[in-house]
Amino acid sequence: TSGKMDKPLISHQLVDSDGSLAEAPSEVPKVGILGSGDFARSLATRLLGSGFSVVVGSRNPKRMAGLFPSAARVTFQEEAVGSPEVIFVAMFREHYSTLCGLSDQLAGKILVDVSNPTEREHLQHHESNAEYLASLFPTCAVVKAFNVISAWTLQSGPRDGNRQVPVCSDQPEAKHTVLEMVRAMGFTPVDMGSLASAREVEAMPLRLFPGWKVPALLALGLFIFFYAYNFVRDVLEPYVQEGKNKFYKLPVFVVNTTLPCVAYVLLSLVYLPGVLAAALQLRRGTKYQRFPDWLDHWLQHRKQIGLLSFLCAALHALYSLCLPLRRSHRYDLVNLALKQVLTNKSHLWNEEEVWRMEIYVSLGVLALGMLSLLAVTSLPSIANSLSWKEFSLVQSTLGFVALVLSTLHTLTYGWTRAFEESRYKFFLPPTFTLTLLVPCVVILAKGLFLLPCVSRRLTKIRRGWEKDGSVRLTLPVDRALAQKTSHV
Repeated sequence: TSGKMDKPLISHQLVDSDGSLAEAPSEVPKVGILGSGDFARSLATRLLGSGFSVVVGSRNPKRMAGLFPSAARVTFQEEAVGSPEVIFVAMFREHYSTLCGLSDQLAGKILVDVSNPTEREHLQHHESNAEYLASLFPTCAVVKAFNVISAWTLQSGPRDGNRQVPVCSDQPEAKHTVLEMVRAMGFTPVDMGSLASAREVEAMPLRLFPGWKVPALLALGLFIFFYAYNFVRDVLEPYVQEGKNKFYKLPVFVVNTTLPCVAYVLLSLVYLPGVLAAALQLRRGTKYQRFPDWLDHWLQHRKQIGLLSFLCAALHALYSLCLPLRRSHRYDLVNLALKQVLTNKSHLWNEEEVWRMEIYVSLGVLALGMLSLLAVTSLPSIANSLSWKEFSLVQSTLGFVALVLSTLHTLTYGWTRAFEESRYKFFLPPTFTLTLLVPCVVILAKGLFLLPCVSRRLTKIRRGWEKDGSVRLTLPVDRALAQKTSHV
């Protein structure tokens, strides 16, 4: 039984890029690995499971043999580079020079560099690790690959991590060989061109949420602004004007008042760049001019802004559920009951306030439900299962419905407070009035674009029409040529 367990999971079959199994060639391809670290062990396990024969080169094979699968042969580096044509170099940059003694045996072979520099090393060295390896072994074909894949992803499979593997090399044949190996291991290869792209490929693992930096800073800036604004109105103003200590509101109440403001404004900022882009196209009368860089970047960050909006809205819902659990809330209820007894009032009921709160809560739940749907469909696994029409319906149409519901939710919360003088503390308007500015602009602009005269013009522009007859369609003089081009 132990002998069977030591065999590769897939001995004569290769895993295709779509997860299906394809027949492997009758002769099992042999692959070499130089290095005995965690990544080398995971790489050996994955290669064996994909139908390859693996030989590992180590400086101390006796000690390292027990760490690798028994199907992999662990030997000295000199023996490991003898027969394989493809050799993975799984070691750090500073150890490359130790392989110079094997230069004659490595001549003509494909070296796959899987290393990653630290952030300091990336800034210190002007050439990539792969280019440095190529300079040490000019008779070898160096290929950069697998550096963006973690050891865990290699062991657990591509479905549990990123499937894409960037590959670059100056040797087309060597690159093609590695591209096919990537597919055989169940990953999706991405041809990045020549080895000069290796520096860019090595920078990929160093980036920490590159697409989230601007949206996160935007959300943080909005939170700080609205938190400070609510602090002045709800905490500082009572303390200065009436001497009341309301600082206990800072951890929960003020945060809960701030979160919906941030969520609402972020949601409107998801759809504002689309409005600006449409306005630019209408003004220019063409779609063949680039948007300004700031608008282009804004359009690319809409997904992240929308997800941050959903996060703030979900936290607002949780904080709202926790409000009755606070000790201060219980004291307020007791004080209200005592005040009712002292004033000899047996029944408190405000029909308008009851209806307002019922509608307010219902609209909030509906808006959060719509935001949840937007967040779920933005996940790659869900988005890939939808057609473009379905995805557009959810993200565009239902997203705009979520913005309208959020606006109604905000208006119901505010009700007539914007017209009450007592609500203007330190001459500052209520917070909800500030949040309504951008969403109302977006909704009004969207409504304007739905007008037939505007909608038709925008549709024509997006189908290639240009103002002032910039695009002229002329028929060829030759009748035979006209028939050939009529199907283009």
